[in-house]
Amino acid sequence: MDLADQSVAVVGSGFGGLSTACYLADAGADVTVLEKNEQLGGRASRLEADGFEFDMGPSWYLMPDVFERFFGHFDREPTDYYGLQQLDPHYRIFFKDGDEVDIRPDMAHNRAVFESYEEGAGDALDDYLRRSETNYGVGMSKFVYTDRSRFRDYVSWDVAKNARGLSLLGTMQDHVERFFDHPKLQQIMQYTLVFLGGSPHNTPALYNLMSHVDFNLGVHYPEGGLGGVVDGIAELGAELGVEYRTDHEVTAITGHESDFLVHAGERTMPADLVVSDADYAHTEQELLPPEHRAYDADYWDSRTYAPSAFLLYLGVEGDVEPLAHHTLVLPTDWDQHFRQIFEEGEWPDDPAYYLCVPSETDDGVAPEGHSNLFVLVPVAPGLDDGPERRERYRERILDDVAANTGVELRDRIVFEEQFAVSEFADRYNSKRGTALGLAHTLRQTGPMRPARRSPAVDGLYFTGSYTTPGIGVPMCLISGQHTADAMIEDYQE
Repeated sequence: MDLADQSVAVVGSGFGGLSTACYLADAGADVTVLEKNEQLGGRASRLEADGFEFDMGPSWYLMPDVFERFFGHFDREPTDYYGLQQLDPHYRIFFKDGDEVDIRPDMAHNRAVFESYEEGAGDALDDYLRRSETNYGVGMSKFVYTDRSRFRDYVSWDVAKNARGLSLLGTMQDHVERFFDHPKLQQIMQYTLVFLGGSPHNTPALYNLMSHVDFNLGVHYPEGGLGGVVDGIAELGAELGVEYRTDHEVTAITGHESDFLVHAGERTMPADLVVSDADYAHTEQELLPPEHRAYDADYWDSRTYAPSAFLLYLGVEGDVEPLAHHTLVLPTDWDQHFRQIFEEGEWPDDPAYYLCVPSETDDGVAPEGHSNLFVLVPVAPGLDDGPERRERYRERILDDVAANTGVELRDRIVFEEQFAVSEFADRYNSKRGTALGLAHTLRQTGPMRPARRSPAVDGLYFTGSYTTPGIGVPMCLISGQHTADAMIEDYQE
């Protein structure tokens, strides 16, 4: 069967689904994307109310080279679809003992910050980032852009040659401790683990490459937020011939290669091939008949899931200085925060959390004289998040924001909406209400993530954060290419 002119149903319109759809349409397939919710983007949804516009999910535009590579495949550039502005500072950190730190595009400033905490840390930062840049170059070209989703993909001289010198073993905590003694400097180098859904003690040291992303490639803001990026990729897909159907919740996938039926309530769509960008566990346990499931319930119950989140979307009267566009509030000892998420399954007592204020950069996301602010607190997946628990935690977080940033919000909130474990489960069919998917633990990285090709159903494929290369918007874009390439390899004549 030639992929060209074959019908492909893509279930879910997260970045993995949108990316896969573009690559398949470019290869000649007849592609239709079916999205459960009222808008495209999956977890990158937008909330618009009372003149405020919130990115409900991802809000950091990192790894700009990945977006350039994605659009470049189709002879386009990101700026054909949205503008970009580098942020300064990249982000601000409030430590809960009163310290305040800005990480900026100015590396001389960053070296001075590190040196102020630990003699010699400025030089150590240079050394760390040189290694991070090397790991990024090799890791991306040989282990991310090159799809190694099966164990056999690692049995080659190319892998052995390029793995030398990379930090493939050990944890991020082990790696960072080799360069910095001061716990605050360790935290600065590890905060990106929040985006990988891991902790310093269970995430592979290879992810030190994220520091090159942070310090050297910079943090940008796309026009219209991450929702603007969704619009841009969807527009590209439409130009390539992709059809989009929102408000189409897929309830079952039956059949097999060349004879699939994708059921969305009473509506049924035939397809030659199917790609699922929906939550992998939901697809297997709820959408497929038992005989077509490659992983049983015990498998999914035994996985380590990335955190969920407690989110407050707040429209605030007046400004919220001294908060930056991206602001992190960190306890001086965050080990207990991670223990409560990953080991104890509790609401963190002294949480690390993130504040996003896009109105600091974009006047269009809030009415004049107001600020757009959301608070994201990583919490354990699967928690009970009933109304009483939420209200108590809301009060705790607002107290914490006031105490550690100096910003009192209570009397100025003119719009508020909450989103937590239950909403992740309901809106995105997310296993245990995880905000991200499978955590990047040592045992859930590379070929130990679920298969891209269904082992049980010919013609069924998976894309998105559960597959390789994993969690994060850039990784999901790359996952889309890998899934499309697998299908082209399997079917293109």
